[in-house]
This record gives sequence, structure tokens and C-alpha cells, in this order.
Amino acid sequence: MLDRFFKIKFFSLILFSLLCSCSQSQTQESSDRSFNREAFINVNRQLVNKEQEKIKEYIEKNDLDLERTDTGLWYSIEKEGEGDLIVKDKVVHLEYELWLLDGTLVYSSEEFGEKVFLVGQGGVESGLEEGILMLKKGSKATFILPSHLAHGLIGDSDRIPFRSSLKYFIKVVDVTDK
Repeated sequence: MLDRFFKIKFFSLILFSLLCSCSQSQTQESSDRSFNREAFINVNRQLVNKEQEKIKEYIEKNDLDLERTDTGLWYSIEKEGEGDLIVKDKVVHLEYELWLLDGTLVYSSEEFGEKVFLVGQGGVESGLEEGILMLKKGSKATFILPSHLAHGLIGDSDRIPFRSSLKYFIKVVDVTDK
């Protein structure tokens, strides 16, 4: 009976030690993840700020008159358009030119046809969707999308390199129901 008591106590001690070491390991991993998360957030913040500075320099160099939204989208509405503002669940037809800030034309409606999409359903850059919501049928606008509102870290795997800021010239040709 005494032998059985020691075995139970021994196994309980081993089990307790294992549980404590697992707990410390999880705490350490959690701490490492928290540190890594904070480090990534800080690096991302620095990259976004650096990109915003490059966009500001581009705007000044090209003497553009653009405003900035809280998300970082730069915009100018050259022609107001008519009717109501575009809202989600409307189908928008755009004539457009899409440029890299280095002056490379990457896509255009002349080459690929009108860009047609359902607002609020994704499928286009989030910065373009944000800008479209400020427009009406017939509006003409310029948008500069920082990479986080465009194609992000990976580009589009075709003509847009990774982490590229983009400049859109657009005209809203039509707005219809879905």
C-alpha cells in the first residue's frame, strides 16, 4: 500500500511538472507571438508612413491638388457628375487609366474595355471602391491608392509590382442597378 502511495505521488509529481512546463512554454510562445505581432505592426506602420511621404513628394513634384482620406486614399474630383452619389450594390461602368507613379501605364479601358463592377462586393481595389462612393454618374476623378488600398504586398502577378502605389484617372460612364 505504501508502495502504491509513492507511485501515485510520483506520477502526480511528473504530471504536475509536465503541465507546468507546457504552461510556461505556452506563455513563452504567447509572449513571443505578442512581441512578433507588435514588431510587425511597427514595421508596417513605418512602411505605410514612408509610402505616404513618397506619395506626397509625387503630388508636390507634379503640382497636383489632391485631398487625403483617413485611410490614405488621395483624390481629386475634376468633374462633379449628375444625380445621386454612388452607393453599394450599384453596378458601376468606368473608363479608366491606371498608372504606376513612375509613369508606367499598366491598364486602361482603351486596351481592356470598361471596368464594370458591383460596388461593395470586392473584386476591385479597396481604394477604388472607397473613391467611387464619392462620385456620381458622369464624374471624373483622380485617385492615388497607396499599396495597402491597392494590390498590397504581392502586386497583381502581372503588370503591378509588389507594394505599388497606383494612380487612377477615371470617368463614371454609367451607374445601374444589379
